[in-house]
Amino acid sequence: MQDSQDLPPQDQPNNPLQGITLETIVTELVAEYGWKGLGEMIPVRCFQHNPSIKSSLTFLRKTPWARSKVESLYLRTRKKRRY
Repeated sequence: MQDSQDLPPQDQPNNPLQGITLETIVTELVAEYGWKGLGEMIPVRCFQHNPSIKSSLTFLRKTPWARSKVESLYLRTRKKRRY
């Protein structure tokens, strides 16, 4: 059985996150808000205690509800930057 991360990306023209990796999302959010700000906005341990990109990616890949919050924040942040 293949992990969904190993499958080639599907064409999803209406998906605003298509082609954007989770690592890119986390990296850009950390650059925008810092670990402290990110941990206040999304209060999960991987952002608040000894945070790193690697530990955050591991947690977010295993925790759909947290990943959804991160992706939503990323989309709101991108939308805000456009204005």
